[in-house]
Amino acid sequence: MSQRIILFIAAFVVWCLFNWVPDGAHLLAGIPVAAVVAILMGDLVVQRPQLIRHIRRYGYFLFQYVPVFLWEVLKSNIDVAYRAIHPDMPIKPGIVKVRTSLESDIARTLLANSITLTPGTMSVDIDEKRSVLYIHWIDVHTQDTEAATRAIAERFETILCKIFEEETGQ
Repeated sequence: MSQRIILFIAAFVVWCLFNWVPDGAHLLAGIPVAAVVAILMGDLVVQRPQLIRHIRRYGYFLFQYVPVFLWEVLKSNIDVAYRAIHPDMPIKPGIVKVRTSLESDIARTLLANSITLTPGTMSVDIDEKRSVLYIHWIDVHTQDTEAATRAIAERFETILCKIFEEETGQ
């Protein structure tokens, strides 16, 4: 229960940051939003509550994951815009298989969401038994699973492993 309260507080703080400068109406609206997040996402976080207590993981998120994510979104936006305005519209869409070594549900969910939020790619399905994600890719370079993994997921997966799965160096 205490983990859900911590998640509620964290969600409420994030809500307040996104709605800066918070006024009474925004604060009041943030309470049910944070409660819903804590209820719906609580199981993902509560599986390994000891991870919440390690401040280094927050540093990995803020100073490694966020900059890499923003950089990849910027590059992808430019790439998709180029493809959209190019007279030949050079796209070769398709679905590729991407392997992941991430084991926790929250890490896999964040990986899938990171891929989906990057323009030109969209997570279609996760096969948990085989640790595979199926990704719709705007310009399929290869059907090889390992090459697709390197091109699409590896940059996120390395950091997410540090945040959600490594037990050492805490």
